[in-house]
Amino acid sequence: MTTERSITLFSPAKVNLLLAITGVREDGYHNLVSLVCPIDFGDTVSVGLTWAAEADTLRCDDSAVPTGEDNLIMKAIEAFRQQHLFEEGVLVDLTKRIPMGAGLGGGSSNAATTLKALNELCGGPLSDRQLQQIAASLGADCSLFLESDPVVMRGYGEQVSEVPAAICSQVVGKRLLLFKPDFSVDTAWAYAQMKERGTDYLPEAQAEALLAAWEQEPKLYNNMELVVLAKHTQLKSLLDTLRNAGCFCLMSGSGSSCFVLLDDTDLGEEDLQQMIREALGEGIFMTEAKIIA
Repeated sequence: MTTERSITLFSPAKVNLLLAITGVREDGYHNLVSLVCPIDFGDTVSVGLTWAAEADTLRCDDSAVPTGEDNLIMKAIEAFRQQHLFEEGVLVDLTKRIPMGAGLGGGSSNAATTLKALNELCGGPLSDRQLQQIAASLGADCSLFLESDPVVMRGYGEQVSEVPAAICSQVVGKRLLLFKPDFSVDTAWAYAQMKERGTDYLPEAQAEALLAAWEQEPKLYNNMELVVLAKHTQLKSLLDTLRNAGCFCLMSGSGSSCFVLLDDTDLGEEDLQQMIREALGEGIFMTEAKIIA
């Protein structure tokens, strides 16, 4: 299939250094306060416009990734067309590295990257605000991936703001050991569990205080761990062991991926990786990454 114009962009994963779910909204969504950082590990999205395509098409090198209309990339293309009509077909080639069901925002990143690529290919018809509105309509995490720096998310994730410079300087460049056990966590299930339990929310004022304290006293926090680790006790045991050994570690988003801050632990990387493999098995996903801006 020949494309007339194409662009290839990096689609980063993210980690949540702070994720405080503060309560349920009237519309059924959850409010949150989160410090979110892109990392130098991710997917590659190639987007082309072509007259040869009868319909928009998504291809992926991972056969486990659904490529139909329910994929967020396809939804992003349709949402973009509703704001800016163009006649060519869209061909997207997705090179997948971010595990699915990992809490790393892979699908949201792919969708936001597709929006950016389409806007560039079409000559920039949509403003940043319009792109943010489209991204927010696609999902809670999509908006943050339109930015290239660490951000603070509020509301249900649609409110994205800059991170104070004092915090940004502390986190950019930090090295992570990222790992995912051989199971995934459904985000909707995790939120439903929080709602059912009703005891794990952090009041908004306390969440904002945790964020403000990052300038002086950084503290990893994720209250979604409370519901996820209650079910996946093997992962809880590992994180407890790592923390007792002096590691700064956390589950990212709704899981199941977790990370260890490599620059803030006395354990050697080989010893750390061995501890994780002994707890979760040899077949787990693991990679080193770095927070970027």
